[in-house]
Amino acid sequence: MREIIFDTETTGLDPLKGDRMVEIGCIELVNRVPTGEVFHAYFNPCRDMPAEAEAVHGLSAAFLADKPLFGERCAELLEFIGDAPLVAHNAGFDFAFLNFELAQCGLEPVCHSRMVDTVKIARVRHPGAKLSLDALCTRYGIDRSHRTRHGALLDAELLAQVYVELNGGRQIGLELAGARSSEVVAEVRLVHRTRVYREPRPHGPTEAELAAHAAFLEGVKAPLWNEGAAP
Repeated sequence: MREIIFDTETTGLDPLKGDRMVEIGCIELVNRVPTGEVFHAYFNPCRDMPAEAEAVHGLSAAFLADKPLFGERCAELLEFIGDAPLVAHNAGFDFAFLNFELAQCGLEPVCHSRMVDTVKIARVRHPGAKLSLDALCTRYGIDRSHRTRHGALLDAELLAQVYVELNGGRQIGLELAGARSSEVVAEVRLVHRTRVYREPRPHGPTEAELAAHAAFLEGVKAPLWNEGAAP
């Protein structure tokens, strides 16, 4: 099973109020084991960087000025994530920014059915406990001493370890040890990279189906949905 752990850094909290994504980091897992494959990019937001946001991630407008626009690397990003489930901490936030940026490029959003939110998993596993990434790293003994500021790739790497612990711990990957691990990873990657893209199937009714439905409704006597309707 292939999954993508990801995190974003932004200029603020709400893309609908003008905030933009400035960094994304993605980690590939196969059967909950990191493969070493990553996607990481900074983006020029074409706007200023609020001081409160810069204080969190340390990314200044000057640093981002020569970085590519999101649209220049979105094809590479979409190729990397493929159709795998996307795991994030407070995933609704990251999905909102990812889908906003895709919409700005005229592309379809990533379906929320692919969303895996580690905050929700942690809330079930540890009700009443602190659920921040730092708190979960402390709970599971994950070293975060090098995390002096937020960073998308660094946070995705930490979250990958937290995610494994939330789903049973490191022992779940023992059966992939040795040569067989590389064989499984190679097989999953081959399927991902050779999958043929298919246009989504239409799900709307045809004209004939609409006409048949209307004819059926005409034959219903005293339908309930007409009760209380104006004469």
